[in-house]
Amino acid sequence: MTGMNELRKKTALEIGNLIRNKEISSPEATRVFLDAALEDAAKAKDDESKINAFISIDEEGAINRAKEVQKKIDKGEILSPLSGVPVSVKDNVCIDGGVTTGGSHYLEGFTPPYTATVINKISEAGCIIIGKTNMDEFAMGLGTRTSYFGPTRNPLDTTRIPGGSSGGSAAAVAGGFSPCAVASDTGGSIRRPAAFTGVTGIKPTYGSVSRYGVLAYASSMDQVGPIGRDARDCAVLLSILSGPDSRDSTSVIEKPFEFCGLMHGCNGKSDAPAKSPAEKIAGMKIALPVNYLKDGLSDDVRTAILSAADGLKQLGASVEEIELPLVEYAVPTYHTIACAEASSNIARFDGIKYGYRAKGESDIMREYTLSRSEGFGAEVKKQIMLGSFVLSSGYYDVYFRKAQKVRSLIKAELDRTLDKYDIILSPVNATVADNITDESPDSLAAYLSGKYTVSVDLAGLPAVSLPCGTGEGSMPVGMQLIGRHFEEENILTAACAWQDEFSSSIDDFDKR
Repeated sequence: MTGMNELRKKTALEIGNLIRNKEISSPEATRVFLDAALEDAAKAKDDESKINAFISIDEEGAINRAKEVQKKIDKGEILSPLSGVPVSVKDNVCIDGGVTTGGSHYLEGFTPPYTATVINKISEAGCIIIGKTNMDEFAMGLGTRTSYFGPTRNPLDTTRIPGGSSGGSAAAVAGGFSPCAVASDTGGSIRRPAAFTGVTGIKPTYGSVSRYGVLAYASSMDQVGPIGRDARDCAVLLSILSGPDSRDSTSVIEKPFEFCGLMHGCNGKSDAPAKSPAEKIAGMKIALPVNYLKDGLSDDVRTAILSAADGLKQLGASVEEIELPLVEYAVPTYHTIACAEASSNIARFDGIKYGYRAKGESDIMREYTLSRSEGFGAEVKKQIMLGSFVLSSGYYDVYFRKAQKVRSLIKAELDRTLDKYDIILSPVNATVADNITDESPDSLAAYLSGKYTVSVDLAGLPAVSLPCGTGEGSMPVGMQLIGRHFEEENILTAACAWQDEFSSSIDDFDKR
């Protein structure tokens, strides 16, 4: 049997191949990752080596499911390239009968009566869900420090944050607790943690993955996507997650993505061999916004991004410097819209039907107030108040309506750029991962650094984050490749070509 540490450093596709070739069984592989996750969960809360990637771990359910899937594999019923492979899921994705908290005291112990579409999809593909990962409360935060269940630490350096809000998912993959993970992205929540922890993550085109059964933050931007050790893992998991869903009114894709050429070396259309990612990237036109490389970006990140641009040129792509002036307005536009939609979505949490309920109150209005004030954390309360303000009758036109108009302009600017170029290259974060003891984890500077990611969500575009170098403290720097709507294959091809040539992956940073 493959050694524990060796298996934990393999990609999801590699583990799937080992299971398919009977070099290891699904229960054995699942046990390896479960033991690692359980060992971390057992550490004392104040243990600085504790990653705290999971809110809950389903040991019994995962082993039983692995045994069931293994029987199908033994019968020759290979469900997908990831059949029998363990997967972790962000704790804002509902599973019927399983606890879903959203990282909040308000939903502590809540068990949904339905299952999210993406959970059904990964189950049908034969994946093994081992647990629910930690997250900023209701996905509101930048470092996975607002979770009611304590902060998550960066596996590469436990004195630093993993990013947020999907920090638990990224840490689970980077820490070797699961080969890949299902997460969500509203303003960079997949891409920022992926960059901070040295893994790969993709935020798909809005409407390509069902949001049914996912706790809503900002409904016009929320999108489920994968995190993996490399781009191919993300490609195969995205092909499983994507597809139409009649229960989601924002689902517009007609069929799941197929990345056959990236995963299997075939094009799915003929017997002729498909072009490799290196062959496909040759001739691609890539735009590099120079205004992204100015004030606010640390020198080490700027150096890594410029080096990445040179690397893409070596692969045969052309890289041209451009300006994206309207994107400078992306951060205030995003936060105005996100807070407004959040305040509307969270209005359903009143302490009456489900969730936290204040005790000993007979007055209904006071019970509403206490349930919400005691059940929500500071970041959630702040966003509710800001959202209620911009939606109020006196300020709706001044703030919310204006933000929607600017959003349309930003989207139009990005669309025009992508009419001329195949991909836009940018940083993911302004710096490497911050120190976890920083007294201002969600400072103005941290919010402003979101300009590299939030414009993608405002426009509904796909974008992949992958490591491209190191910065201060030898921590990973992430680059972002932004593509046209529903052209995920372009950005994944470029990401695969980069990783094939430069071997830039979590393995370059993981020294355990």
